[in-house]
Formats: sequence, structure tokens, C-alpha cells
Amino acid sequence: MDREEEHILVCLSSSPSNEKIIRAAARMAEAYHCRFTALFIETSDFEKMSEEDKSRLQFNTRLAGNLGARIETISGEDVALQISEYARLSFVTKIVVGRSNDRKKIFLQRATLADKVASQSPRLEIFIIPDASEDKYNIKKYRPKGAKFFFVSDVIVSLAIFIAAILISNLFQYLGFSESNIITVFILAVLIIAVITHNIIYCLVCSVLGVLVFNFLYIEPKFTMSAYESGYPVTFLIMFISAFITGTLAGGIRRQEKQFARSGYRTAILLETTRLIQKKENKDDIIDVMINQLMKMLNRPIFFYGIEDIENGLGEPILYKPDSVEINKSEYTDEYEKSVARWVLENKKQAGASTNVHSGAKCLYMSVRSNDRIFCIIGIPMKEDKLTPFEHDLIVSILGECALALAKNLFAGQKEEAAMRAQREELRANLLRSISHDLRTPLTSISGNAGILLNNAGTLSEEKHRKLYMDIYDDSMWLINLVENLLTVTGFEDGSMNIHMEAELIEEVITEALRHVSRRSREHHLEFQQTDGLLLARMNPRLIIQVIINLVDNAIKYTPAGSTISIRAKKENGMVVVEVADNGDGIADAEKEKVFEMFYTSGNSRGDSRRGTGLGLGLCKLIISAHKGTISVYDNQPQGAVFCFTLKAEEVSINE
Repeated sequence: MDREEEHILVCLSSSPSNEKIIRAAARMAEAYHCRFTALFIETSDFEKMSEEDKSRLQFNTRLAGNLGARIETISGEDVALQISEYARLSFVTKIVVGRSNDRKKIFLQRATLADKVASQSPRLEIFIIPDASEDKYNIKKYRPKGAKFFFVSDVIVSLAIFIAAILISNLFQYLGFSESNIITVFILAVLIIAVITHNIIYCLVCSVLGVLVFNFLYIEPKFTMSAYESGYPVTFLIMFISAFITGTLAGGIRRQEKQFARSGYRTAILLETTRLIQKKENKDDIIDVMINQLMKMLNRPIFFYGIEDIENGLGEPILYKPDSVEINKSEYTDEYEKSVARWVLENKKQAGASTNVHSGAKCLYMSVRSNDRIFCIIGIPMKEDKLTPFEHDLIVSILGECALALAKNLFAGQKEEAAMRAQREELRANLLRSISHDLRTPLTSISGNAGILLNNAGTLSEEKHRKLYMDIYDDSMWLINLVENLLTVTGFEDGSMNIHMEAELIEEVITEALRHVSRRSREHHLEFQQTDGLLLARMNPRLIIQVIINLVDNAIKYTPAGSTISIRAKKENGMVVVEVADNGDGIADAEKEKVFEMFYTSGNSRGDSRRGTGLGLGLCKLIISAHKGTISVYDNQPQGAVFCFTLKAEEVSINE
């Protein structure tokens, strides 16, 4: 098998020798350059583990993570079976375990973990790390403070079930059922008690009582503790063992159900976190989801440190806490706590409580980071209960999910910004390319006509003088209009355009615009029609004048001399509608969707359309969109085209 396909697995435990095993597995993973996984199997005995063992387990977990292992946590009672199944599903090729070198006893020898794993996964390579302390170490179980073994409710329930079993057994005896049927009733009672009660002691007591009551009430001679049949002691023994085993199994199932329910709840939170984060696009919303999910899972306060910038580092801590939790914020936000958070930012590692770095801190500080970029730091108060390995694993998963979402959000923002920069650069390039040739034509005309006037003024007729002056004027007005369009377009694109709007009479704006249209308009018939009375519209008058000038100039350019150009204004549905109609050749349907694109020029050229930069109609769309209006083009009847734009109407007061 190639090295790239190797996958090394090591198991996490609270054993003192586990550190040695982890380091050996890490060296193997480094030598093979392969995947490295550290697996913790949470059994029902985990809650009975001493604080010393829990601390050692947390140390081993952090050590594995620092050595490059991926931490995984699963639940189950059969450790060897869980290891084998995980190895099979995760394509593990090598397993590193520990085993003692001490000589085993000849009698009552039990199989080691390595032997069990080897028997269930014969195809895996198993590396055994010898250690003399491995078999000498035992998990010290303890009873937490305030824990109860006896509950009045459990005693009452057990007595009620046991009495019910006696009554049912009496009924069975009255009906003539055999003693084997009566035995099953007591076994069933023990099974039910084991499922309902909180401790196995009730199952054990009821197993003994079941044997005694069965012997006392239903075996001849009745009401004595003796039996005529020689085989009854064996029956009693089998009954006791059967009741005890079934009760123990039922109790184990109940403990596993609690364990699976707890694991399922935490896993559901992780899945819910993933689903909620995927719906968020804003950085602050993603962080809010992360913090709320952490509080929901841990029922602890969370301190949030935002990243201001590289120079200033962390921002001030913000406290988020469940409503049911009271906490003194100042106790967890002194200078020492902040310095630990800054250390996490600088070193990109977790620190604080329950770690080996700044272990005197009151919070565990972890970073939300993707690769080398840190988005924020969170602090989890650890004054009371420590985190379990599974909780720690889920926290890392939630922080990782949040980091991926924030990285994606950052990348999307950078991509959008890059696209905008590229668009602006493209606009500049198009502007330069578009006007470089078009500026040369009018400038050449102006300089040529001016040169003729300077050199031949005395020999030219009055009519020739007037024509040259008109050409110079037309070309200069065309240049002024081009410059106005360029300034407006660049203002919209770089965001520097400040649009101040006010209510204006549309008739005055149109009249002012017609005063600045091309002098070639004299070759056309211009008319203005207003169907309603005074029409007020909310607008920036200078920009709307520019729109009307561009639309009228466009109609002049693409219609033959003598054509009629009509400007109409009316009010419809709370909007002022302005139409510029001509009776020229019209616009093809295929071009109607393109005419408002920047730098697009129609193939239908007339007159001096060689000067068309394609800015006019594209600029009109920008201006009208900024006014929250619409602009469109449709066919005029019987021929020609109509350009129509809308503005928000204003009511005319009686004092105006």
C-alpha cells in the first residue's frame, strides 16, 4: 500500500501510559506522512471517572491534537468492537495500542485490548507499545458529591412491581400453570425493575427476593425455605442467575440510552449549527449563530473577542450568557485574562483553563480560524465543571464550521470587490478606447475650421464665415456633452456621485433641456406635449436634464432631417411618465434589450453617428435607476421609436 493511503489510529484514555502511546503513534504518522486519528470511546463508566483521570484524559487529548491528530469521539460499551468498526469504516491501516510486559497469571487470564482488536480485525496492522504500568492502572470510580444511590420512589416502585409479580404468580398457580411459568413472572419483574429504577442494587435485591419468595410460596413444602425435590437448588440458582443477568442487561441498555440521548442531543446541535450557518451571509449573523449554539450546548457564558486589526489586536470582550446563568463579568475580563486571549491570537493555539498554557486563567480561550487567519477569540468560563472530550470535540467542530463560513464570506467579499475593481478597470479601458478616436474627429474639425478663419478671414464670404462658426460651435457642444456624460458615469461607478433630490416642475426641466440640445435639432421638428396640468416630480434636475438631452440627441442622430421628435409628459399611477418619440426607422427587436448597455452603439448609423460612444443611453439608465424609476424603449406607431422613463410624482400644493 502506498504511503499516501496509510491511516494510523491511536486510542485515547486516562491511562498514565497513554501519553507514550500517542507520541509513538505521532512519530509513525510523521514517518509515513499519512493521516493520524486519535479516537476516544465514551463508555458509561466515563461519568464514574475521578477528577484526576479526567484531567489526564484532557491532557492526552490536547497532546494528540498538538501532535497533528484528528480527534474523534464515539460512544459504546464494547471498546474493542468500536475500535474495529471505526477502523473499518475510516479505512484505518495501522492501530497503535499499549500492553503490559508483566507476566500474566496462568488462571483467569483475560484477553487484552490488543488481542480483542486483533481477533476482530485480522487484516489490520497492530503495533503494541510495551509499558509496565498499563495493567497496573485501573480507573478509580467515585461517587460525585450529592449523588444518591437510594430513592424513595424507586423503593416504592420496586415493591409495587414485586407485589404485582406475587399476585400474578398466585393467579397462575390457581389456574394450574407450571412452576416454570411462575419463574418467568419473577424474572420479568426483575427486568422491569432494572429498566425503571436508577441503580442496579434494586435489580440485585429483587433477584434474591424473587428466589426466596418463589421457594417460600410455590415450592413444596410451602411456607418453608426447604424443598422436597433435589433439583430445586439448581432451579433456584438458574432463576437467580437469569434474573440477575436480564436485569443487568436491561440496566445497561438504560445507561446506553441515556448516553446515546446525550450524544444525539449534542450531535443535533452540531447539525443544526451547520444548517443555520449555511443560511447566513453576514459575518455578524454567522458569529451570533456560533455563540448561541455554544451557549445552548454548554449552558455556559461565552466571552467574545473581536479582531479589530493587526496593530490594535483584540477588541474589548463582549459577554453572552444564558438567561438562567449569573456571572460577574469583571472577574473574567481583567488584564491577565485579556493577555491570555492575546496569546491565543499571536500563537494560534488554545490556552487558559484546563490547558498547559496559562492554566491559571479562569476561561478556556480558543480561536475561530481558517488556516492562518483568525476571525475572533472566544473564552469559555471553566470555574466549575470541566469540558468532556466529546464536548471539546463538538466545540472544535462548531468553531471550525463557523471559521469555514467566515472564510467563505470573506472570500465572497474579496471576490465581489475584485469584480468591482475589474469592472471599474474595464470601464476606464472602454472609456479610453471609446473616446480616443471620437475626440480626435471634433478636435480636428475645430482646429481646422479655426485655422481657415485665421488664415483666410478676409477672403471668405459671410455665409462661409457663419458655416465655419456653426461647425466649431456644434463640435464644442458635442465635446461638452461628452465630458458631462463622462463625469457623470465615472461619478456613478466610483460611488462619488451625491444625488440631491427635490420636487421640480417637469415642464421647466424639459424646457431647459431643449435649450441645450444639438443645433442639428433645427433640421427636425421638436414638440412638447403635456396632457395634465402642473406636474411635479422628485428628481435631481441637472441629471434629468442630462437624460432628456441624451434621449433627444439620440433621436436626432438616428432620424433623417425633417423628422418629428415629440416629448410628452403625463401622470400614471403615482409616477410622472416622460416619453421621447420619433418617426424614424425605429429599433430592431434584437437591439432593444442592448441599447441601454454601456458602450453599445446601434448598427443603424446616420449623420455623424461615427461619434457615438455608446455612453448616452447607458448613462440614462444609471440616472433613472438612481431615481428609483424605470426606462424602456418600444415601437412608435406607425413607425419610429419611443424612449420612456418614469419618476416619482409629487403632489402640487395649493400655495405653489
